[in-house]
Amino acid sequence: MEIFHRKEKKIKQKIRESFGKPKAADFDFDAIRYYADGNKKESFQVLTDKVCNDLNFNDLFSYVDRTSSAVGQQYLYDRMHRIPDDRKALDILEKWITRFEKDELLQTDIRYHLQNLAGHDAYYLCDLFQADKIKPPKWLPLAYVFSFINLLATVLIIFTPQYLFLVLSVTIANAILHYLNKKNIYTYLYSMPQLLNLNRTVKKLVSFDFLRHSGEISTQAEHALHRITKKMNFFRLDELFRGDPFGVLWILSEIIKIYFLLEPIFLFRLLRRIENHEKELQEAFEFVGLVDEAVSLTSLRAGLPFYCHPEIISDVKAMHFTDIYLPIIAGCVSNSLDVQGKSVLITGSNMSGKTTFIRAVGINTLMGLTLNTCFARTFAVPKLYLYSAILMNDDLMNDKSFYLEEVQTIKEMIEVSHQDGPNLFLLDEIYKGTNTIERVSGGKAVLSWLNKGDNLVFVSTHDIELTELLEGEYSLYHFSEQVDDRNISFDYKIKAGKMKTRNAIKILEVNGYPPKLIAEAREISHKMDKQRQVYK
Repeated sequence: MEIFHRKEKKIKQKIRESFGKPKAADFDFDAIRYYADGNKKESFQVLTDKVCNDLNFNDLFSYVDRTSSAVGQQYLYDRMHRIPDDRKALDILEKWITRFEKDELLQTDIRYHLQNLAGHDAYYLCDLFQADKIKPPKWLPLAYVFSFINLLATVLIIFTPQYLFLVLSVTIANAILHYLNKKNIYTYLYSMPQLLNLNRTVKKLVSFDFLRHSGEISTQAEHALHRITKKMNFFRLDELFRGDPFGVLWILSEIIKIYFLLEPIFLFRLLRRIENHEKELQEAFEFVGLVDEAVSLTSLRAGLPFYCHPEIISDVKAMHFTDIYLPIIAGCVSNSLDVQGKSVLITGSNMSGKTTFIRAVGINTLMGLTLNTCFARTFAVPKLYLYSAILMNDDLMNDKSFYLEEVQTIKEMIEVSHQDGPNLFLLDEIYKGTNTIERVSGGKAVLSWLNKGDNLVFVSTHDIELTELLEGEYSLYHFSEQVDDRNISFDYKIKAGKMKTRNAIKILEVNGYPPKLIAEAREISHKMDKQRQVYK
């Protein structure tokens, strides 16, 4: 007992030391997203893989995630993937977070209990209420018949030894069916034992009155989970008897299970009960996930330099924020902006901060609408759908070019732009995969289209021509850099108006390009500027 208490004390000390810090562990995203992939619940919007890639979702999640269980990790991942229809769950979340912030011992105890579900096998727990169950084999009725025959024949052997031949024959048949059924057992080898951990964790969590009375888990779900796990004691014997000290007991238990064909009989009874209580199992899973999410967000917020709750505004073509930043980027410079009635077009050179700023807008919008937490001092945003075209790649395996991927992505934006919105469209260097004339003309037409109605667009471009064509429809902003004879420096601050200087050739010069090459580039640039002035 003393050893157990010392171990518990050591674990809790590690929990306290990790508070407010990102996880150092590796992330198995295939396992983490397993629950989200199977969750068919309706939401305001479920983010597409494209948006997630554009917003560096995995990096964001790796920073945000401070959960203690695999269940909580999967639940948090799913919550960050879907913008909810209402904010009821977020209200409950905030009540719990407030409680955890005030009581360090409480949140340490809860994180300790959540670690019951920290093992990798817990990622497959959701299979029990999301996936179709294995159908009983056609031979299952024979299991009951053979079991009864062996039971009866065992008694009759006492009076008539000849029944031994019947017992041997039936036992051989039972052994065949027993091992045929092993593949069904292996299907649930990872998920089913985790029900015991889920039941244990739920019992610990509801022992805290404020969680029990939250209404997030019903007594029906608790009772259903308890009844199911009671039926699992049979399968625990196999786990307990494995290993050298209990080798004889394990062999004996296998003989008894074969003799009476207990495994298939108990397995399909248990599966039937699980199938009848899938809703309650999911309720228990989500209760644990929500508790873990609340503790995780408490830890996240404690480790941030500053954060805010979003203000959800009714003005759909507007967004206001001060000191927005991205903690996943070391030393990220904060920016402020007041958007009212017009979309935003941003110019600036490479590495000046345009793409990072657009991504910060998207990430903070997502964080505000899903987790009620923004990396900013203030952040006001309407409830909107989120779409993006930021990262584009040539897909050689599917014979899809960089430009074609962008065309298809923007087409999807056009298709949703006239639907009930509003929508937030994030674009970086529109149509950068084609020639200048068609890029500018196509870009102008698309950006005017997307800007209609309640839609809000944030777009970056190198093309000065676009700023001239869209000046009446978009608010113009830019990022700039300072270039001297030896250095290039960026302040990463957004500024009003369009970019007035061009430093690309100067950057080539600073980086040691041949003087003759630089002179030719400047001469050509000067001629092109003159031609452009003539056409204007």
